Amino acid sequence: CESGTINNAMESLATGVALLPNSPNPFNPMTELSFSLPRSMHASLTVYNARGEVEAVLVDGVKSAGVHRVTWNARNAPSGVYFSRLVTGETVETGKLILLK
Repeated sequence: CESGTINNAMESLATGVALLPNSPNPFNPMTELSFSLPRSMHASLTVYNARGEVEAVLVDGVKSAGVHRVTWNARNAPSGVYFSRLVTGETVETGKLILLK
């Protein structure tokens, strides 16, 4: 495990906020992203390309406690590495997405 992954996992355990790995990964052209929240709170889930540019804002608002799933359809995006970023008032977590066309 990379130390960043371990730190994210430890932070998730402490706060109850978790960004789960997308599935499938690699994907073409759709993938499902899931995250969990310990209580109702504002959450933002954004997908960035390798240059740090926003590709998609999937969630931006108050979400209830529990597991939430969203689908990203990347049919108009080129093959490559993308990053998902979940931001709440308590944590920031990132994931790596691989689009293969």
